[in-house]
Amino acid sequence: MLFLMLIPTLLFFVINNYLPMVGIYYAFTRFDFSKSLFDSDFVGFENFEFLWRSGILTRLTLNTLGYNAAFILLGNVGAIALAVLVSELKLKWFKKLSQSVMFLPYFISFVILSVIVYNIFNYESGFLNTLLKGWGLNPVDVYSTPWVWVPLIIFFYLWKNLGYSMVIYLAAITGISDEYYEAAKIDGAHIFQRVRYITIPMLKSTFVVLLLFALGSIMKGQFDLFYQLIGNNGMLYNATDILDTYVYRSLKVTFDIGMASAAGVYQSLFGFALVMIVNTIIRKINEDYALF
Repeated sequence: MLFLMLIPTLLFFVINNYLPMVGIYYAFTRFDFSKSLFDSDFVGFENFEFLWRSGILTRLTLNTLGYNAAFILLGNVGAIALAVLVSELKLKWFKKLSQSVMFLPYFISFVILSVIVYNIFNYESGFLNTLLKGWGLNPVDVYSTPWVWVPLIIFFYLWKNLGYSMVIYLAAITGISDEYYEAAKIDGAHIFQRVRYITIPMLKSTFVVLLLFALGSIMKGQFDLFYQLIGNNGMLYNATDILDTYVYRSLKVTFDIGMASAAGVYQSLFGFALVMIVNTIIRKINEDYALF
């Protein structure tokens, strides 16, 4: 009976995850819309070679890894800090209010976020430039300045997701036995010592598991975030283009299925290799924290 209950889940993954893998073939072809699906010219690794020699693959990889590394590092550190602060609050009503306020941005869609950002940084009538003009200063064309979007994208990602991550760590903190804290208080440990020697070490397993899950999609990026904030603004591609947006643009704008498939295959293989390497390292350090 238990195996029968797994059938819907298995069918879901077979239909949505495994059958589409046939499309890997297109990464090695020069797709021709005038021919049938599998009659396009086979070009071997020509698509991969073009991506590498043109420098596109290097730029996309560095951008994707850089942004996701910042998301993972700052996101987890910030979530732990917030979870610790909230867990130490004594007023229950203020504690619940704080959780709700920090968790609320998670439910705001990226479309709404893009509207908010546009109304802040729009050159003609945005809030920022209106404020600068009111102070007698020159307006700033944010949408023509690539480097500005690196901290902006990281900030808006953290603003939207920190509350969700905080709830996970807060749940782990509530699972820590009060006996540890009571014993520490008896020994004279103040609040910072209790956090350092009890809370943080007890969160290590949760942090490692979340880290491994995050690394599984480190090459995937945050497509909705990047596409909604940047769109098709070519002036910002050098600083903001990631693998997901490149694949989408190759399919929607240039209709180059072969190049898009090649980038997608590279993305999947690189991410898989990274997860395997990190999991192996963690297993050697502490086998209990490894995924497998």
